[in-house]
Amino acid sequence: MVLEKKVREQIIALVNREVVPAVGCTEPMAVALCTAKAAENLGNRRPEKITARLSANILKNAMGVGIPGTGMIGLPIAIALGAMIGKSSYQLEVIKDLTPETLEAGKCYLQEQTIDIQLKKDITEKLYIEIVCEADGHTSTAIIAGGHTHFVYESVDSEIRLDQLNALHSEGEEEEIALNMRLVYDFAMTAPVDEMRFILKTQEYNLRAAKESIKGNYGHCLGKTMDRPLSHGIFGNTIFSNIISKTASACDARMGGAMIPVMSNSGSGNQGICATNPVAVFAQENENTEEETIRGLMLSHLTAIYIKQSLGKLSALCGCVVASIGSSCGITYLMGGDYSRICHTVQNMIANLTGMICDGAKPSCSLKICSGVSTAILSAMLSIEGKWVTSAEGIIDEDVDRSIHNLTSIGKDAMNATDDMVLEIMTHKNNC
Repeated sequence: MVLEKKVREQIIALVNREVVPAVGCTEPMAVALCTAKAAENLGNRRPEKITARLSANILKNAMGVGIPGTGMIGLPIAIALGAMIGKSSYQLEVIKDLTPETLEAGKCYLQEQTIDIQLKKDITEKLYIEIVCEADGHTSTAIIAGGHTHFVYESVDSEIRLDQLNALHSEGEEEEIALNMRLVYDFAMTAPVDEMRFILKTQEYNLRAAKESIKGNYGHCLGKTMDRPLSHGIFGNTIFSNIISKTASACDARMGGAMIPVMSNSGSGNQGICATNPVAVFAQENENTEEETIRGLMLSHLTAIYIKQSLGKLSALCGCVVASIGSSCGITYLMGGDYSRICHTVQNMIANLTGMICDGAKPSCSLKICSGVSTAILSAMLSIEGKWVTSAEGIIDEDVDRSIHNLTSIGKDAMNATDDMVLEIMTHKNNC
């Protein structure tokens, strides 16, 4: 039964908000975006000092990741380029105008030691970015919170231009439709194909990122390693190995700082890659139709968005877990699975991957993606064979939505202490 048009429009609007292009890791790019906005509000003045106050999760995810086109890692260069060439209108593609000349200017700017990066204390918001730019006696402040592009505060000197600090919600949250697994499935399976055709952009972007990655040596080159004769001798030249290779390759490029855009999901490029490439590659190898590919991709991305609704944009739980659950659902559908089989796939995924920690964005994220994707394929195959983890085991409930909320409760609440310890370890390694 096709959902009523109003519900379909709400879901499509939600997907269009959460599945967007991004160049580079979304956390440092969000910091660069916030810096660009604060610098723009100063007019043509070059910031003499920039202070960044960031939540722990933003710091964690931005410390060890490559910044596109720079050959450098971490926040300082992202902030410098955001101030010098960033355009807030580009959103998460904020520094896409980077050139060799502006990169050198950014490096020179860093040598002036005008950037101060601090941990913002006494906040509960996990996604919080506060940038203060100072120049010629003027001060500009911009704050992003709740979503990677969601500005909640802007001021220049004593003039407040935007103030939503008392309502730190993700963009559009008040109107956001509340999803459940049945609604996700019904939309993906029954909505007119032309209404969902835009989701093919994820395949176009993220498979292209995998192809471009092969041309360089990014990150740990996990995707390229999977394509070598030795790996083929171990794993074979199979659908399984091709899925892992093309998913890991795109992650290698993104985490290694390649100037290659990807389609993100829920504020994460890696989640977008992981929700897209396994489904797209399986559909190609399995010779599924275009309509089946569209429905499989939509099921994957919308499942990830649904899980993120209760987990939050950033958490102690690795986002690859969330996106792999989505891709496993998409693959199960492409294998011929119905709603029951897809629910069983979710149960299998949650039973296996719960507890995988997020220790920041970095090149080795490709390893975690491979773990998630491998489990996704195995979970789908087990489900198709009529095998699934039952409520007698662990945190799994008979109801798939309760199982999902059991997972997100652990990731959002129970793992907070883990998150604190991870950041403590990451920020004190050099002091050991």
